[in-house]
Amino acid sequence: MKVIPPSFEILSGLDKQSMLTRIEACGRVCYKSEDKITEDSAGPFVKNVLKRKHNSVAEMAVLTITVSADNENDIAGLFRAIPKYFSVDLLDSASVILTGSVRAFRELTLFHSQFSIVQAISAYLGERYPQFYFDLIPENGWQKIEGFQFEKISLQDVDKMTADLLAKHRHVAVKIITNRAVTHEIVRHRPVAYLQESQRYCRYDKDQFGNEVTFIKPMFYSEETPEYKLWEKAMAATEKIYLELLKTSSPQAARTVLPNSCKTEIIVFANLLQWRHIFRLRTPPTAEPSMREIMIPLQKEFAKMFPDVFSDNN
Repeated sequence: MKVIPPSFEILSGLDKQSMLTRIEACGRVCYKSEDKITEDSAGPFVKNVLKRKHNSVAEMAVLTITVSADNENDIAGLFRAIPKYFSVDLLDSASVILTGSVRAFRELTLFHSQFSIVQAISAYLGERYPQFYFDLIPENGWQKIEGFQFEKISLQDVDKMTADLLAKHRHVAVKIITNRAVTHEIVRHRPVAYLQESQRYCRYDKDQFGNEVTFIKPMFYSEETPEYKLWEKAMAATEKIYLELLKTSSPQAARTVLPNSCKTEIIVFANLLQWRHIFRLRTPPTAEPSMREIMIPLQKEFAKMFPDVFSDNN
């Protein structure tokens, strides 16, 4: 049995990586298989998860483009077609800034290809990012649709946007190590992308987990108190039962005895507008104390990184 404090890490390093690398790094948190990452593993990993329709993994990378149309009526078609989880801003009557995840752009192609602007976006991205569109290529290949112009906007240029646009088009991923009671609350926020360590697949009797269950230290009890000793006793008893069940049961069956105090890792990926909303709900004195333990210092870090968006802390 192991007891650790909660923590967080803003995954700024992933902003410098390719979308393939980013998706693999986040996706492997679910299975705790980070040790399998190699120089060549990202492509096969992403192709495999897309084949298996593990679509939430494809939400862990976003891209921003500008779309301009010779006919402004085509821009209206985009607003008629747009699925969930896109950020869209008009630059003028014939051009937009469009930010979405790999999943969002794939589903735009899958479900709204009757619109010429969607056909044009799909052809542009399908040729630029074939690793994300390998299973969506039309029989006659991608056909260029006339009347549209595109530009990929770099993250550096997104960071130069005015505060109102930055809040909508800049996404930040945070890996949070906490207990499952806290993550049960975090995942209620929408629209936000999540990937979480899976007790269904992870076997905590394996060497990579130290052959033990890890728990998050409860902030409610000091270690010298009777309450903490009672909590510690309960966790030790639970671990013993869980490890015994694994001798004859699958991880998904044995996990049914594990409590909220179990350590878990979750990646939360959202634009700054949604992060503002999360902080607004999860930092006041009325919020759950274990949630505040994470969110208050995290909010301070966001205010340092994006002062124009978070300096008011409202």
